[in-house]
Amino acid sequence: MNDLKVVTAVDSEPAEAQAVKKEAKVMKTPTVAKEKSSAFGKIDPHLITYHDPVSVEAEIFKILRTNILFPKTGHPPRTIMVTSAIPGDGKSFVAANLAISIAQGIEEHVLLMDCDMRRSSIHSRFGYRDTVPGLSDYLAKKQPLEKLLKKTVVEKLTILPGGTPPHNPAELLSSQAMKNLLKETKERYKDRYIIVDSPPPQLTAETAALAKTIDAIIVVVKYDSTPKDLVKELIEKMGREKVIGVVMNGYRVPTTDRYGYGKYKKYKKY
Repeated sequence: MNDLKVVTAVDSEPAEAQAVKKEAKVMKTPTVAKEKSSAFGKIDPHLITYHDPVSVEAEIFKILRTNILFPKTGHPPRTIMVTSAIPGDGKSFVAANLAISIAQGIEEHVLLMDCDMRRSSIHSRFGYRDTVPGLSDYLAKKQPLEKLLKKTVVEKLTILPGGTPPHNPAELLSSQAMKNLLKETKERYKDRYIIVDSPPPQLTAETAALAKTIDAIIVVVKYDSTPKDLVKELIEKMGREKVIGVVMNGYRVPTTDRYGYGKYKKYKKY
């Protein structure tokens, strides 16, 4: 696992910050963007990389993006799981904003896949209703994948919603059909990165099974809240060699560490 970090504080929902390679610290924002309406519906105001792409918080995700896409050794991971030790740490928030940030790059395309089928939320963040079909309908009902993929307000970012809540998510996510889906999407589109939002492995069986087919894992924890022993247990369970970083949410940066960001706000008008 990489031991360098990116520290961020975002006024979102629960959690985020320590992740792959250089250290950067930003101020905590007192407010979040207002909901924007579009042809897709209301866009979650916590998608800071979309609402305010030049904010210091969005810059943190750009650092995370850079460290993922340009590793010191080897090739960048094409399939990346975002998970957490316990519910409420902000994994879906991190997964969605990371996906947007990567898609905002010059060449990269992203598929954001909601594998938290018990409590799916990715669809609503991008303005889709709770009745929208998705991954579970593909795996259990054999619905065509092309009819389930949804465009978003972000060019080059497509989402696969969690779909109808199934009674057997562990079996679906550990099925051969799921393995084939990840393999096919990875091999068919060489310029596409797949971000997988998955539930906490300590509470569900499906994440451990899914992790075996994933290139890399990012663990989200909540600052001064998530028990360290649970984080350590999660990393060991998922495989230390696959965990490329830990992202910590809710960190409040001291005033002395906020150097320089204020004066850069003026460039937003150009």
